[in-house]
Amino acid sequence: MTDSKLKNKQTDELFEAILMLKDVEECYKFFTDICTAREIQSIAQRLHVARLLKIRKTYNVIEEETGASTATISRVNRSLNYGSNGYDLVLDKLIEKDLKKQREEDNN
Repeated sequence: MTDSKLKNKQTDELFEAILMLKDVEECYKFFTDICTAREIQSIAQRLHVARLLKIRKTYNVIEEETGASTATISRVNRSLNYGSNGYDLVLDKLIEKDLKKQREEDNN
């Protein structure tokens, strides 16, 4: 489901540009030019909050670990529960990547 208020040619172009980035280094270069440092940190913080919520950490633990306000934690939680499942798309892949890395380390 796409938010019709958000969807337009410019936003499509932004998302297509992001999909063209090949690695983390290219992401740093692109996002450093297009966003402020604070915007990048806020987005990264929200993703980390979502990850902690997904593994059922409490608001207090999340607030302490991330520095996020309870309002931010609540907003992310609402997106996880009632949003477009965007966090789940990414978090499932990140968790799978972490598990694979952990298995490789355990085998060495």
